[in-house]
Amino acid sequence: MWSPFHPLLSLAGGILGHFQQPLNTSYSVRRIIPYIEFARAAYCKPSKITEWHCGDACNAIPGFVPTLTGGDGDATQFFYVGFWPAQSAVVVAHQGTDPLELMSVLTDANIAFMEPEPTLFPDLPSGIKVHSGFALEHEKTAQQILAEVRRLMAEHSSTHVILIGHSLGGALAELDALFLKLNLPANANIRGVTFGTPRVGNRDWATFFDSHIAEFTRMNNKRDVVPIVPGRFLGFRHPEGEIHIEPNGHAVACPGADDGTDPQCSDLMVPDIGDGNIIDHLGPYHGIFIGTTFCTP
Repeated sequence: MWSPFHPLLSLAGGILGHFQQPLNTSYSVRRIIPYIEFARAAYCKPSKITEWHCGDACNAIPGFVPTLTGGDGDATQFFYVGFWPAQSAVVVAHQGTDPLELMSVLTDANIAFMEPEPTLFPDLPSGIKVHSGFALEHEKTAQQILAEVRRLMAEHSSTHVILIGHSLGGALAELDALFLKLNLPANANIRGVTFGTPRVGNRDWATFFDSHIAEFTRMNNKRDVVPIVPGRFLGFRHPEGEIHIEPNGHAVACPGADDGTDPQCSDLMVPDIGDGNIIDHLGPYHGIFIGTTFCTP
């Protein structure tokens, strides 16, 4: 099992800058910042999350009410579920992990695919495969999260659910997005927002995901190497929805599939692991770094 993130370096902050077209600048910045803070909060201990008293990340989203926390940061990643009155939405966020340990797993040529558990992902077309490590980690908390999401949706008469995570947490959020889409009422509006997420499944997974999750954003920072693994040569593909922060600090929307053709986006910006920088995995995302080191007390 991957261990929780530990400090790597003392890093200076940065500023994302403005969003270029085709994004709507003011709209995109306004929408993305709270999700960055939710992702950062997921690295904080459940005792801090229960009281929504985790420093800057929690302070940035006043009014959020956590109702379920879990995980131990070791055998099971931290996670939390709660209600966000400002958006009338249920939020689920997952902790990431030590990027160096994650990379050692994701660059293993013997990475195993598996079919998603049919009791969690009913009636999937044949051919859909996902990373076995991510799928098995997801299975540990899926039913518990589903029950709490259903409860909160009913309690608040809400149809909006947002899945958030960074690194491994982003992979779990991606799995959660489709899992909840398949197990919640048809009127549930599912949105996923992830940061520095590795590839989760094969081409059939990505295609099916895109056809069912209309609102999905995966933000990648500069030369972060994690989003390009596991490699496409192993059969893995990302869903659509990349926003890439370029080395100059600007961000661009990357249209289309994970096909390695856009020079401003991750696949060609980081064509090989040796061209990447693992420190960029931590941020900054609009001036915010994500990881246990940056979960202020």
